Amino acid sequence: MPLKNVIGIDHAVVMVKDLDAAAANWKRLGFTISPRGTHSAHMGTGNYTVMLDPDYIELLGVLTDTGHNAPARAFLAHREGIERLAFTAVNSAAGAEEIRARGFEPIGPTDFERPVTMPDGSLSAAKFTTFQWPVAEAPGGLRIFACQHKTRETVWIPELMKHANGARRLKQVLIASPEPATDAAHLVRLIDGSTRAEPDGAIAVPSGSDRADFVFLTKDQLAKRYPEVSFAGLPERGSAGMVIATSDLAAAEKAVGSAGVRSAGAVCVAPAAANGTLLAFVGA
Repeated sequence: MPLKNVIGIDHAVVMVKDLDAAAANWKRLGFTISPRGTHSAHMGTGNYTVMLDPDYIELLGVLTDTGHNAPARAFLAHREGIERLAFTAVNSAAGAEEIRARGFEPIGPTDFERPVTMPDGSLSAAKFTTFQWPVAEAPGGLRIFACQHKTRETVWIPELMKHANGARRLKQVLIASPEPATDAAHLVRLIDGSTRAEPDGAIAVPSGSDRADFVFLTKDQLAKRYPEVSFAGLPERGSAGMVIATSDLAAAEKAVGSAGVRSAGAVCVAPAAANGTLLAFVGA
């Protein structure tokens, strides 16, 4: 039976080594970037967000080493890129109990917040309650958690949702795997989901509701999907990138400039130019 309190992909967390430099880089690619946020001392992290609808992208950096961010630091020791993926939680406490009933001991729920500077200059707060699946349960090397938004008005700010590249929403999260079917089956067990075979043999796992799909595929399959893109440095197993729906493909091509290349009908930015993350813009 599908989880009742987890309703699809909420946001992708892109771990970066230099937070401010990464924000400047994504701004050059045509994204509107939120003001910098700082999490609690316990978390030891800071972020910038790229707000879409109904989801978003989070650029996350470690500001101070803590026990909480040890997994993120271990990831950064090898590479940048999507380190974990959040689902939207309707109710984090109930969601944590749902996965506990399925044999997975949740981490949390945990309440936290970060200050937010609103467009009029006033200071507010973004408040969340999250829970995580066990750290070891990482299909394709991708950790997963769920996020309940308590103050959506301080996160989905209209001024931050307009992007020069026309970005509207996530369509797919791409995960490289030597054994796509095995890693997809792992995710299915974690979320009580289902799989769908794609024409090239990749395995899609719908995340729920009308949200983006996970797509597990080999690095060779990924290269065949986007033959003009360099995937040098991308691991055989791990997060590869995102397919992003844009309202204007020509605007996306103009915004990304020399960092972009046309491939298979998409405007693509190679992982090396987007902090370890393939960006593939397609028509909305």
